[in-house]
Amino acid sequence: MSLSLNLPNAAGSTEEYRLVGTPVGRPSAPPKFNRIAYAAAHVVSDPRKEVDPWGRPAIDWDATIAFRRHLWGLGFKIAEAMDTSQRGMGLNWAGAQELIRRSLDESRSITGADLACGAGTDHLTATDARSIDDVIKAYETQIEFVEKNGGRAIMMASRALARVASSADDYAKVYGRILSQAKDKVVLHWLGDMFDPNLAGYWGSPQFGPALECVLRIINENKEKVEGIKISLLDNAKEVELRNGLPEGILCFTGDDFNYAELIEGDGNRYSHALLGIFDAVAPSASMALASLAVGDAATFRSVIEPTVPLSRKIFEAPTQYYKAGVVFLAWLNGHQNHFSLPAGMQSARGINHYADIFRLADKANVLDKPELAVTRMKHLVGVFGID
Repeated sequence: MSLSLNLPNAAGSTEEYRLVGTPVGRPSAPPKFNRIAYAAAHVVSDPRKEVDPWGRPAIDWDATIAFRRHLWGLGFKIAEAMDTSQRGMGLNWAGAQELIRRSLDESRSITGADLACGAGTDHLTATDARSIDDVIKAYETQIEFVEKNGGRAIMMASRALARVASSADDYAKVYGRILSQAKDKVVLHWLGDMFDPNLAGYWGSPQFGPALECVLRIINENKEKVEGIKISLLDNAKEVELRNGLPEGILCFTGDDFNYAELIEGDGNRYSHALLGIFDAVAPSASMALASLAVGDAATFRSVIEPTVPLSRKIFEAPTQYYKAGVVFLAWLNGHQNHFSLPAGMQSARGINHYADIFRLADKANVLDKPELAVTRMKHLVGVFGID
């Protein structure tokens, strides 16, 4: 018997939706990929312990770490304490430190588990930053913490740097100083202002051309300390231009949650590796697709990954910075947490029609792992909004 429920639509009424998807199976062991694939992971809030959800959100650490085990079991590396975990939008530096410590500790108990950790300047508010030296000191604090705990750093884009920098030379100075001191190779982080409006004009220019020139200059001057760069501009042509301009040995990690399928597959000569928030939400499908690509089965890769793209575009639609709500929504529907709430109450950033669209697209993309549970939980959610 098929599953169905009533869902709201854009016309302001409701309509019956019948599920059509088939859950993706799990591998018996973590598969091998021929692309480096980081899943940027979310954190699970603990609504039973909330006292000040905007100021000091409570985190369910057991559920948060269990989700990381889920991702490792599917073959992913984890990009820890990044914007998907609500850095600067619900998770402060103190919370990020605990998250990094716990995840690194857990990784040591799991064969093959790997992660890199976001290090930025978010303990220094942008308005408190007075100089480039303030930004350098803030980066040093966070990278030192990651390295002392045995981790590798992803050098996150800095709101404070975007505020105080007056030229591309300021970016070169900051990145050059930090990279020269880094213990291990670092992944750089180019996050567009659609993800964070406070990062407008990053790399010293609001225009892509001069910004690209700046970032390539930084990478070329510090090649021995750069593993690669993650680019999230939601523009595949710009990513390809960056990718083609990188020096040999420097990796391009797609953060393009609109065009990741084609960018990961590549053009026959070059391809992107992955550091994606959407992989949190579609992990089983992404794992199967990447495993197929690794054995030369591009047809299966496309057939599995391409249906997830419309879902991802809905989750990451403008205002893009609220995509975390859709990621956690799917984690709840799929049974990875027992509630639909986010740190700082971020679930309220999207409306019920948005969640209904995600539900439909997730089903069509075969992303609902437990359809019966998903239907039961979705019925509860629409009921809260007065929909029978």
